[in-house]
Amino acid sequence: MVQIDELYNLFLLHPQVTTDSRDCPEGSIFFALKGENFDGNAYANQALEKGCSYAVIDNPQYADALEKRIVLVDDVLTTLQQLANYHRRQLGTKIIGVTGTNGKTTTKELIATVLSKKYNVLYTQGNFNNHIGVPKTLLRLTRQHDIAVIEMGANHPGEIKTLVDIVEPDYGIITNVGKAHLLGFGSFEGVVRTKGELYDFLRAHNGTVFINENNPHLMGIAGDLQLVPYGNNGELIDCSPYLHLSVKGTDVQTHMIGSYNLDNALAAACIGQFFEVPDADICTALSEYTPTNNRSQLVKTGKNTLIVDAYNANPTSMKAALDNFHRMNMPNKMIIIGDMKELGEASHEEHVKILQLVYKYSFPLVWLVGEELRGATTDMPDYSSSFIFFADVNEVKMALDKIGIKDRTILIKGSNSMKLYTLVEEL
Repeated sequence: MVQIDELYNLFLLHPQVTTDSRDCPEGSIFFALKGENFDGNAYANQALEKGCSYAVIDNPQYADALEKRIVLVDDVLTTLQQLANYHRRQLGTKIIGVTGTNGKTTTKELIATVLSKKYNVLYTQGNFNNHIGVPKTLLRLTRQHDIAVIEMGANHPGEIKTLVDIVEPDYGIITNVGKAHLLGFGSFEGVVRTKGELYDFLRAHNGTVFINENNPHLMGIAGDLQLVPYGNNGELIDCSPYLHLSVKGTDVQTHMIGSYNLDNALAAACIGQFFEVPDADICTALSEYTPTNNRSQLVKTGKNTLIVDAYNANPTSMKAALDNFHRMNMPNKMIIIGDMKELGEASHEEHVKILQLVYKYSFPLVWLVGEELRGATTDMPDYSSSFIFFADVNEVKMALDKIGIKDRTILIKGSNSMKLYTLVEEL
């Protein structure tokens, strides 16, 4: 079996990896991962034919004694992770690890945008924040990078520990802790413990934590860590519709929707100041950043104004979105919200709470999508007449074809699997 240092020598000659046999850049290394419905080992030779210089496999039956470009290891995923960690150690680049229940992707991008005003920054692309995406991101590091911002996600206990052991961050930030993936974590306390695994690593390795000093859950588990606080160094000015804030006395008009993005912006400003990015550049970066990927986006169509926050949803983010939409001074409000997934035994109770909040805010027009939301009305029968129900997004589209919606300000929010983001072109 090939050792990591030997494989690393190959990587230095071919510093690009792929895990998709359909995407094989010339000179890259293919890692034959396995999934529930596929075995990458079976595509190793195909990857070589398409342009890969080497293929890493863990099933001997696909090894060819005459094909020297096949690299046999005990476990491909473990090898990919070990290679990423080995590469990280060789370069010694300063790394900021980012995790949290909500806002971690936006915070990661804001941090990278701010730091890029002074440094060459590598940061996680999209949501490549799991046990495969994180090592692939680390393997994009080069000696030209001054600093890296690595996002880490989890939906089960122990996953953050796995990721921080690969990344070995020097600095860390947990954006917040909330009720998400309760099916995997078991409880809110399970969420806190898992996210806190980032703090555990930094504590053991004399790392530094950027922390929202207004968050009692985070302050409660920070203990004796080296803390750089934020949260009271800025304030909300307005959010109708875009977030307008003050950073150390300077007004900053952003392109982000939602007062809940205030903490994300303040975190990025704090980290920028820590790394000596000039204050003027920090404010410019925050004002220039434009969110994508259905995360708090304002979309003006020919018919309506949409607030699209349909990448994901959990009780914490749903409440924040509804609270913010209620406060916004916008005309003819309407909400289209979908089920929140992966809540386990707490699902019914949490959906009831959301509907109670919706009813409290008296939005003029409410469309609910999904069986979880419909089922929640069994505990609140007097409210159900205020809502219009749809089984799925296709039923919503059929209704839009029949009646049409015009001149509305519409919040679209739900778990990604509900596919509410596909409604944008209909509205």
